[in-house]
Amino acid sequence: MSPLELTLLYLLAAVLGVVGCRYLKLPPMLGYLAVGVLIGPNALALAKNADGVRHLGEFGVVFLMFVIGLEFNLPKLRAMRNHVFGLGFFQVLLTMIGGTSTVLFLAILAPTMWDIGWKTALALSGALAMSSTAIVVKLMNERLEMESPHGKRVMGVLLFQDLAVVPLLVLIPALGASSEHLLETLALATLKAIALITLLLVGGQHVMRWWLTLVARRKSEELFVLNLLLITLGLAWLTELAGLSLALGAFIAGMLISETDYKHQVETDIRPFHDLLLGLFFISIGMMLDWRLVLQRWPLVLFFFTVPVLLKAALVTLLARALGATDGVSLRTGLYLAQAGEFGFVLLTLAQAHALVPPAMLNPILASMVLSMLATPFIIMYSNRIVLKLVSSEWLQQSLQMTSIASKSINISKHVIICGYGRCGQNLARMLERENIPYMALDLDPDRVRQAGAAGDSVAFGDAVRLQALMASGLARASAVVITYLDVAGAKKVLSHVRAHAPQVPVIVRTQDDLDLEALRRAGATEVVPEAIEGSLMLASHALALVGVPVRRVIRIVQEQRDARYNLLRGYFHGADDASQDELHQERLSSLTLPPGAPWIGQPVSAAGLQRLDVRVVSLRRSGGRVVSVETNPLMEVGDTLVLSGQVEKLVAAVHKLLKV
Repeated sequence: MSPLELTLLYLLAAVLGVVGCRYLKLPPMLGYLAVGVLIGPNALALAKNADGVRHLGEFGVVFLMFVIGLEFNLPKLRAMRNHVFGLGFFQVLLTMIGGTSTVLFLAILAPTMWDIGWKTALALSGALAMSSTAIVVKLMNERLEMESPHGKRVMGVLLFQDLAVVPLLVLIPALGASSEHLLETLALATLKAIALITLLLVGGQHVMRWWLTLVARRKSEELFVLNLLLITLGLAWLTELAGLSLALGAFIAGMLISETDYKHQVETDIRPFHDLLLGLFFISIGMMLDWRLVLQRWPLVLFFFTVPVLLKAALVTLLARALGATDGVSLRTGLYLAQAGEFGFVLLTLAQAHALVPPAMLNPILASMVLSMLATPFIIMYSNRIVLKLVSSEWLQQSLQMTSIASKSINISKHVIICGYGRCGQNLARMLERENIPYMALDLDPDRVRQAGAAGDSVAFGDAVRLQALMASGLARASAVVITYLDVAGAKKVLSHVRAHAPQVPVIVRTQDDLDLEALRRAGATEVVPEAIEGSLMLASHALALVGVPVRRVIRIVQEQRDARYNLLRGYFHGADDASQDELHQERLSSLTLPPGAPWIGQPVSAAGLQRLDVRVVSLRRSGGRVVSVETNPLMEVGDTLVLSGQVEKLVAAVHKLLKV
């Protein structure tokens, strides 16, 4: 097979793997592993010589470590120091001690089956200590759990694991030396690493800042990217030349650049190389897996899969509990961190390169790691059920949380439920307060909730994605729900709950752009407000005013653009440039749910003749929550909620006409 054919094969396999995982809502990494197994020499044998892709895979590890170094953030580590250097440190340390001890104990019990020395046991325990940052962070983002108590602990542990990889990259090659020279080799490698890191970090930051500034002044994007590649690969080569690993040099390069003003630009420029090459690394891992050996030794694979996952979950749970977490939070943290990780593959590959892993054990270990990562989405999906089943106090704690939310909302009605109390949610709350409109906010950041609650804001700790939290917030009595966080998956879950249990309540959704606008409307959103569109309208209005267009005309142009996008707000913008206009003559919104026996049931919207009253039907929502376009002149049904726009006295007449003959 020619190099071009081989390259096309890898790219086709990668595309198919990623598409399949996206379709199944699984992390792309699993797709790369799966296609690596399929095209490798042990399956379809489409790529019999894996050396080329393995070399590219090594570059993937280099860029992975570069990105980790780039994200190395001292203020962030300081803010999470209790979780990073408390729970994270003990998790890695005790996992390595426990893993090494267990493997050595098995070797004593069955020396013929487990012919393993302490060096191999230590190397394998280092790989065992790692968890999958890519899978867990993606799933926590989708579930809006990054700011939850267990989410913060999980992130702290993952951050420490990233840091722990650096000394392990020095330790594992040293373990490959002969026993007589082990201490000498390890001491020399440690001294080299300390000397190189100190030299680069002390003087390297100034040199890096000066050099990148010099390059940036040339104003050439290609030159900037070329320099990034040169710096990353150059420092990786330098550390390899010093007898250390390529990945260590890349990590240092990332740390140096993270202290400059070009960090965010570098993250953007390097991302395509990082993702592509890391994908090839996981394909090369998949190609190492021999499925026939896995089937032949399935009891061993099952043992390597179940025992580490259970022991790791139990260890993290006990550590989190010992460090002050509740039983439910501790168990969730353990479940989220039980799997193997991408750095585990890196360390296992490094151990294999230094002859620390017996060839007969490589495939069962690889297979068990892949299986644990495949199982992770399902473990996290059912984590709440597992916790409720195993932790008797969790029901009580969740009940107390719901009671706390309900106690704050029990005396209010016709209020607005704000999902997410970040900057956008807080600004909305201030505006509602000025208009004397009650609100109830839900947020998952305990610090924010505590501070805002102390200031007198109506906010409670709760996950708006959960139906119980919405119901406790008084969903059935609410006048509107506003989703302020930029998460489409979470917004759709909230919309499904509202549509099923309070279809008469309108929902306004904030998004980053208008890509998901129609999907959110189909899901039941009354209105979708894309930030990108609002930003472009404000940008255009300032530009028009600065080039001499009269301000009144600018406001009118922006009104027309908003009218075209937001049916719901059309009435509010009429007369916005006439401040003296009496509020009674401005257009308002009113919602009306048609009860059984209403005279216009079964007739089209136009039959009511509301247009003759100067009242406009903005939207029509069926009792099941589905929004129907009023432009199609649909038939009105029992339970339909009509949103009407018009002046106050005309709205009263329209409601009277719709309810009485």
